[in-house]
Amino acid sequence: MESLGIQRVEALNYYVKNLERFRRFFTDRLGFAEVGRSSKAMDDQGGQMSAVFQAGNVTIVASQPLTDTCRAARWFRKHPEGVGTINFAVHDIDRVWNTLAKRGATFIQSSVQAFEVDGGTIRMFSITTPFGDTTFRFTERKGTDLLFPGMERFETPAGGHNPYGFSHIDHITSNFQTMQPMLLWMEHVMGFRRYWDVEFHTADIAEQINHGSGLKSVVMWDDDSKTKFANNEPAPPNFTASQINLFGDDHRGDGVQHVALVVEDILSTVKSLRAQGVEFMPTPGSYYDLLPERLVKLGVNQIDENIDELRELEILVDGDRDHSYLLQIFLKEQAGLFGDKEAGPFFIEIIQRKGDEGFGAGNFRALFESIEREQQASGRQ
Repeated sequence: MESLGIQRVEALNYYVKNLERFRRFFTDRLGFAEVGRSSKAMDDQGGQMSAVFQAGNVTIVASQPLTDTCRAARWFRKHPEGVGTINFAVHDIDRVWNTLAKRGATFIQSSVQAFEVDGGTIRMFSITTPFGDTTFRFTERKGTDLLFPGMERFETPAGGHNPYGFSHIDHITSNFQTMQPMLLWMEHVMGFRRYWDVEFHTADIAEQINHGSGLKSVVMWDDDSKTKFANNEPAPPNFTASQINLFGDDHRGDGVQHVALVVEDILSTVKSLRAQGVEFMPTPGSYYDLLPERLVKLGVNQIDENIDELRELEILVDGDRDHSYLLQIFLKEQAGLFGDKEAGPFFIEIIQRKGDEGFGAGNFRALFESIEREQQASGRQ
């Protein structure tokens, strides 16, 4: 199917109830720079205030409601804090519009919106999606690098200077009660193709199973931009106990569970983040006891890292052949990091790829089991 001409995921719009709390975490703990904010005129017009945070090519726009009728306030009538819009930079906005119209997309605007800003133009539009209440926005810029109309860029960015080396977004993962409608939509409307899938249960399935839970996951991929969306749904038995289903309870619907950020040296990044007090999901020692044998079975003959150091930092490893593997780790959910249920179940993954462009079924299961342990500790399973 014809590609839309997506260049990359350029930003996430994240709705927050406490912008100052979000600012402190992303600038002080994660080393993001605050590069700009919405103008007073835009705040008054839109009824919400926004700040723009960047590290490498990772951009997050955090918006806090100022009125009861703004987009952020409408989000909070249904959900806790979370990703409300995924922004795509595109080559040709008219081509994207026309292609999506032929494929039956549902447009939020009646036409492409055009704005003259900063000596150039920004043209954009948004569509609804099957990702709960998360929308997709497509943007074309000519002669300006402003993220959105009404943004005021700071002369000197505030906060961090990306000391942990975040590069770009590797993938976005979302959870659904049932993901088949979304998979068909991603294929037939967005033009993505099926890239990878896995299915498992955290306990050996017996006739009268009364513990453990399972999931099905499918990754959709855009060939041009290499954009990847990983998508999960609960699997029986114990469907309601699945952490995918519990995400839906906490998020109050389908939506974005986490975003993976790429780094070049994950050991250094995680060591430094831990020194800053950033908390990660735990990995049991048994994972590292079994790791050498598992890598042999995967066909990964060599890794550069010392397993004892990986154990100490609780970094996961997976791969598929020779010297081709990936390393990853997951921060705690925002609700746990902030001690506030309304901060939501969203979390951040950190990933370093060393020749493996997949997802690692073993690590996928390790993450699933880690979230499950957290939920069991809180009495939810």
